[in-house]
Amino acid sequence: MEYQIDLSRYREGTRFDLGKDFRGSSPAGEWISFNNYYMEKNGKPFFSVAGELHYSRMEASRWEDELIKMRMGGINVVSTYLFWNHIEEEEGVFDFTGRRDLRRFVSLCGKHGMYVILRVGPFDHGEVRNGGLPDWLYGKPFEVRHTNEEFLRYVRRLYGKIGEQTRGLFYQDGGPVIAVQLDNEYMHSSAMWEITTGISNEWINKGDEGEKYILALREIALECGLKPAFFTGTAWGGAAYSPRVLPLWGGYAYRPWIFYSHRGEHPATEEYIYEDYHHNGAVCADDFTPEYPPEDRPYACCEMGAGMMCCYYYRFIYPYRSVDALANIKTGSGCNFLGYYMFHGGTNPIGKNGTYLNEAQVPKISYDYQAALGEFGQIRESYSRLKSIHFFTRFFGDRLAPMETVLPEGASATDPRDTETLRFAVRTSGESGFLFINNFQDHLDMPARKHDRVRVITGAEEYDFDISLAPEENAILPFGMDLDGILLRQAAAQPVLRTEADGRVLYVFMENEGLPADFRFGDGAEVTGNAGPLNGEAARCFTVRQGERQTDVLLISREMANRLFLLRDGSLIFTGAALLEDELGHLRLETVEPDNILQCWPPERLGASGKWMRMPDRGPLGEWRMDTAKMELKVSVMQTARHKYVFSLPELPEKLKDVRLRISYEGDIGMLFLDNTMISDNFCNGDTWEIGLREHREALKTGRLALTIAPVREGAVVSTESAMAARSEESRQETGKLISAALQPVYEIVI
Repeated sequence: MEYQIDLSRYREGTRFDLGKDFRGSSPAGEWISFNNYYMEKNGKPFFSVAGELHYSRMEASRWEDELIKMRMGGINVVSTYLFWNHIEEEEGVFDFTGRRDLRRFVSLCGKHGMYVILRVGPFDHGEVRNGGLPDWLYGKPFEVRHTNEEFLRYVRRLYGKIGEQTRGLFYQDGGPVIAVQLDNEYMHSSAMWEITTGISNEWINKGDEGEKYILALREIALECGLKPAFFTGTAWGGAAYSPRVLPLWGGYAYRPWIFYSHRGEHPATEEYIYEDYHHNGAVCADDFTPEYPPEDRPYACCEMGAGMMCCYYYRFIYPYRSVDALANIKTGSGCNFLGYYMFHGGTNPIGKNGTYLNEAQVPKISYDYQAALGEFGQIRESYSRLKSIHFFTRFFGDRLAPMETVLPEGASATDPRDTETLRFAVRTSGESGFLFINNFQDHLDMPARKHDRVRVITGAEEYDFDISLAPEENAILPFGMDLDGILLRQAAAQPVLRTEADGRVLYVFMENEGLPADFRFGDGAEVTGNAGPLNGEAARCFTVRQGERQTDVLLISREMANRLFLLRDGSLIFTGAALLEDELGHLRLETVEPDNILQCWPPERLGASGKWMRMPDRGPLGEWRMDTAKMELKVSVMQTARHKYVFSLPELPEKLKDVRLRISYEGDIGMLFLDNTMISDNFCNGDTWEIGLREHREALKTGRLALTIAPVREGAVVSTESAMAARSEESRQETGKLISAALQPVYEIVI
């Protein structure tokens, strides 16, 4: 099919500074600020990529390496909830030790060069018991989430303790904390008081005071030393808005909450349709109905679904390719501030009195969330695919952020079930820009695109794109792009990054799945080497010259882009494992394979130590083999009752970074106990259940590891007519059995 988008009448919107409520300065003389389009750092566009990790949902010993993984994946801002019932589970008793050591966590973020957004509540949700409110608040003679004097007195005490823990860690002090979120989804959502769940199912007040409540919290936060560069608030669903708080948006295509009260098929959602989120008067198909003119504030996100938990009545294996497709959609629709929930999964702590601190709809302990990084640090396909977009926003975000969205006529009204119409949008400055294309739709199979033609018309040029694209793939294609003084007129390849190493400038482009690469340079440009499609090659390099200007271009396949890591010195390493580089440039490989092949650019990058075996180079990349001793760990299983099993494990070697127990089973719920304590649980969805055992290494030497499977009961009937009016359950058939259990070593190789 043929499409056209006319930019010849494009006019740049009015830009203005948002003022002192959205500005902060550091002791080093740097500053961050906002205009109505994007965040700025030292007066230049700064493209924020925020990832959610809940520090109290992870053992503190894991924090640093997991933060490094996030940074290596392109995250530059860490957002985290501060759950009140994790901090003050018992009234008046505050706990900031171990996994609750907020100060250490924030300091680690700063150590590794990432900013922090503190989401301080008092109400958070996050599928935590009571949305994070302590149980003891239920019995108080006042309404929560309200400006009554007694509730605000407790909030002031909470914020005061948080202020003590974060003193000196705000941006104005030279620290990493740039923002504080006040409450969460106020006037939009709530959670059950868990002590009434299953009985009266009483819900927490969702709020009705609007800006009054938000500003009251803001004032208390400032009084308590929480003085960020800016405050944020969730904006969707009619949540309360204040012009003194940055509104943040999100998007979830997989929505367990729609099954809390009914059953049925999940509909295809509007999340994979391009919208125009930053023009006054634009009509959007989703729930984007801000209480302010859209052009008055940047379109920014804090909760784009980078995974989703299984709830009891909605279980599924999350499609990881949905995540970078959503990032493409949001960026193409005008977002200059990406934010993922959750980027890293977690494990809920158990309360001091044995109370499980997750809410009833989700597992009691596990909060893996099928996130880009799993609760025990597992790398998911979504993590690997997102890097291409994150590097793109890092290196070309200063060009992209000032660009505005232009849609083809009727694009935002596209029916999500429409598999025929090509989904595309343009971000443009008028004469140059990027063509965004998406071929993913949740809850629907999309066909491969074959030779769609898109004509982009500017005031001076016309660009014709021949678009083919594999199912579930997305792309960002440039036109009128400057490569260090060389004009790239257009390309059927996605720009990933620009880097320098050994005195060489290199641009990296990705060949998207199903789209043969094609580069068209401006008049006078000379290409040395093959600038055509890869045709099955993993990588190829060519050189472009124009007058005295010269640059190298590395074209890589999607599979190679998924393996790409960028180091501090500008060099590149390609690996399917997790690559960790600390603040000093030291490299480690976290891998489940004892034998690993790595590629690098420049080709000699890994040869300095002489420790590794040099393989024949793969095209323009050096190739190296890195091995470590293979560990064979066996687990034996004994069935002890109808749905109960005991595992016998060998002593877990200290030199292994971790050991993951991988369980496959049929049933309703799986619960793993170490002696009398549950250490993990899982709602069966057909995927392999993984549990990291690193924290339990010592206890496992003497303790017993037991699995209980709650079976799926078909045709279950509960009778209350038995003796003494007791309840009994009868069912025609039960399904609950262990299929397999295995131990997966996690190695660490120092490079």
